[in-house]
Amino acid sequence: MTPIVSIIMGSTSDLPVLKKAADYLESMEVPFEMNALSAHRTPAEVEAFATGARSRGIKVIIAAAGMAAALPGVIAAQTTVPVIGVPINSSLDGMDALLSIVQMPPGIPVATMGVNGAMNAAVMAVEILALSDEALAERLDAYKKGLAGKIVKANEELAKIEGYKYKV
Repeated sequence: MTPIVSIIMGSTSDLPVLKKAADYLESMEVPFEMNALSAHRTPAEVEAFATGARSRGIKVIIAAAGMAAALPGVIAAQTTVPVIGVPINSSLDGMDALLSIVQMPPGIPVATMGVNGAMNAAVMAVEILALSDEALAERLDAYKKGLAGKIVKANEELAKIEGYKYKV
């Protein structure tokens, strides 16, 4: 099996956040890989990864980093594979990472999710892939319909809550 999505984290301390992306890709039957790379500590490895991603069959990259959060932008600067950035809340409530990832110069886009938004990054990756994969599109449709079902069920449970004098 060849991975088509690559999940890259700046440090393995980001794994608890990125596990949500991995779990979603697994549930959608999308082959993926996971690696730790640092734009500052392993720049040569980041360059080799980014420049070789497309030739290895990678179609979408999810790149997460905290603090200075250069990793998604550095990868995007060296590949034409779509990069989805996930700012990690490691300091300043993740705002430093969010601003670092979202403020890319013209021509070097990074689709940026919310702070710790690995799940949405994985859903976005699947949406991109589903454009050319009908079976995956059907699984994505079923997932999205399931989201609505969760809210219907939640409202049924909320209707059963008692003990409030003014709850109608």
